[in-house]
Parts: sequence; structure tokens; C-alpha cells
Amino acid sequence: MTASATSSEAPHRPTMLRGVSLASLGVFLVCWALCWVNAHVVNDDLPNTCGHVRRQSFPPETACVSPDGTLTGANAGWIEALFFAALVVFVLVTSMMLALAAIRRK
Repeated sequence: MTASATSSEAPHRPTMLRGVSLASLGVFLVCWALCWVNAHVVNDDLPNTCGHVRRQSFPPETACVSPDGTLTGANAGWIEALFFAALVVFVLVTSMMLALAAIRRK
């Protein structure tokens, strides 16, 4: 960028916030895909072999609940934690990026 560039060009160049926002969106989508595959491909026949099935839509999960409370086929805890953390980071950073872009336009 040259010294004669105007401030109106600043919102159009890539920033670190945009990179973090896209990276967290990518992590969120990969975690969602892993949870969906676990619920709908890996555990597809679980309802046929289980008495009490627990279904969850966000993040997708199909798990068998045994009488003593243990779960079979549930998503890994770290994937769900990463799923929600990436979603929160994406929402916060994207909101901050949009707020900064609105302030720069004034």
C-alpha cells in the first residue's frame, strides 16, 4: 500500500480478524461434519440395537443410554468443546470485525 492510499481502502484489505474469523468458521464446520458423520454414518444402526436412544441435533449426536447411565456412541467431549468454542470465537470475532468496519466508514 502506498502512502497516497485513502482510508476508504482499509476495510477491503485482509486483516488478522478476518483470518481468525475464517479459521474459526473452518474449525466449527469440520467439528460439525465429524459429529454428523458419527451420528448418521457410524451410529446409523444404533437405534436398532439399543433400548433407549438419545438424539441431539446441535451438535448432531445419536447415543445409546444404558440403564446405569453410560453412553455408547456419543461424540467425544473434546470435539464438542472445540465445536462450541469455535462457534463462540467466530461469532465474537465476526461481530467485532463488522463493528470496526462500520466505525471506519463513518
